[in-house]
Amino acid sequence: MDVLLIIIGTLLGYLLMYQFYGRFISKIIFKTNSKTLVPSKELEDGIDYVPTKKQVIFGHHFTSIAGTGPIVGPAIAIIWGWVPALIWVFVGSIFMGAIHDFGALIISMRNQGKSISEYTAKYVSPMTRILFFLIVFLELWIVIAIFGMVIAIIFNIFPASVFPVWIQIVIAVLLGMYIKKGKNITLASLIAVAVMYFTIIVGVNMPVQIGEIWGIPATGFWTIILLIYAFIASVLPVTVLLQPRDFINAYQLIIAMALLVLGIIISVFVTDIEVVAPAVQWHPLEAPAMIPFLFITIACGAISGFHALVSSGTSAKQVSSEGDALFVGFGSMLTEGVLAVIVIIAVSAGIGLGYSHNGQILTGVEAWNSHYSSWGAGSGLNANINAFVVGSSNMAQHVGLPYTWVLAIMGVFVASFAGTTLDTATRIQRYIITELFTSLHLPAFKNMYVATFFAVFSAGLLAFASGADGKGALSLWPLFGAVNQTLAALALIVVTLYLKEKGGASWLFAGIPAVFMIVMTLWASILIEIDFIKASNYLLSFVNFVIILIVLIIVFEGIKKFIK
Repeated sequence: MDVLLIIIGTLLGYLLMYQFYGRFISKIIFKTNSKTLVPSKELEDGIDYVPTKKQVIFGHHFTSIAGTGPIVGPAIAIIWGWVPALIWVFVGSIFMGAIHDFGALIISMRNQGKSISEYTAKYVSPMTRILFFLIVFLELWIVIAIFGMVIAIIFNIFPASVFPVWIQIVIAVLLGMYIKKGKNITLASLIAVAVMYFTIIVGVNMPVQIGEIWGIPATGFWTIILLIYAFIASVLPVTVLLQPRDFINAYQLIIAMALLVLGIIISVFVTDIEVVAPAVQWHPLEAPAMIPFLFITIACGAISGFHALVSSGTSAKQVSSEGDALFVGFGSMLTEGVLAVIVIIAVSAGIGLGYSHNGQILTGVEAWNSHYSSWGAGSGLNANINAFVVGSSNMAQHVGLPYTWVLAIMGVFVASFAGTTLDTATRIQRYIITELFTSLHLPAFKNMYVATFFAVFSAGLLAFASGADGKGALSLWPLFGAVNQTLAALALIVVTLYLKEKGGASWLFAGIPAVFMIVMTLWASILIEIDFIKASNYLLSFVNFVIILIVLIIVFEGIKKFIK
């Protein structure tokens, strides 16, 4: 019954906090007004600036901020126990992540849809603008370079997902064309989702696995294909692919989460499912200290700097009124929190219903201990995704679907969200490059094809820096968690200063989370720096040191502006 209480308690908690705290933040703190002219209407161009119905932009925003983040983070952090993971996800998503996402969205909407890097100059200082650009560029560079490999790994683990993931793109384009003609969006979307699920059944019977092609390993080949796709997707008008694909993914999310919640409820009564992970585990084998690394490991699902890039990158250019921002910004963050809670249940309880190891099917505590025997055993991408998919499939199969179908549904679910993150990150990087290089008097980068090519090509150089397998970005991956959460802290500083400028004590709602995140991320970054030096990893040590220095400068500038 512990599992049932967790899911019911958190769902009710999120609903209540959205209705009361969310509306308070929107109406009282940020004073949103649905009559205010927004960038999507003021600068409408049919490509990036497009006023969009809130349910459609919710689909884009949620699937873009989620990706594999709320799956991988909790699946790793559960090694410290399910209680700290659950508390951080629930409290963090409401009081830190939601105001972070919503604040970045609203401020961008009140600054012509410009990125957070661009409007940092206005609210902090001109000097911090370039430094912020460097942090943002680094994060997106790593994301674009590595997500091709991430999707390639998902394709390798779940070959049944390959066909439906690619066909979903065709379905999305057709859906976009249909909606553009003014047809019934709900009916069209339901038909599109039904067709997509039919392709999953086809995928189960037609799994696609590739080997080495022209001397390029499968991961490298898929990375090339996905980078080409990211280029095309990010220069197309948002109504052609981005919006309809993300709208389909939003329905896919609802269906997957409904399957999981229903599966959890049935599992409680059919199999007496129980949490088999420890409540708290302070010193797991080989793991770093819970504090501060819990707050770095679980990003998406609690708070993530990447969300500020989506809020101020693509979403601010499409939200059709300030009144819709609560549903899109605040609502998406809490929905991601719900997903992270379900992941925690899947890897702390669902995995105990059956886990294959060395040809044996393990259950209960033995299954969990086998998967999470050490930090190294449970922290790899394959291990994280497997833990979630196996655990969630164990629960969802009680709905009555064949187990192979459930595995494929979850595999497509993860791969689709990763794909959305890839093309959204590429589009945002294009905006960042255009803003930065235009200010440096390089007008060629105003051309979206030039800026997008630079984004994709530079990511490709990183991806293939270590060879044809496309895994070059793994060399910088150890920095990603700290960089991402550092960006979240810096975004909160900007939100704090924006509210401070408006007067009153409203800045405290962003200021307290900002201080917390700055302390935790700097603490973690310093510990990581010590490890890099001990390991004689001078490249990562240098990059990490530069990041710490940039953060300290921005914090100093923020304090100066705050006092002034």
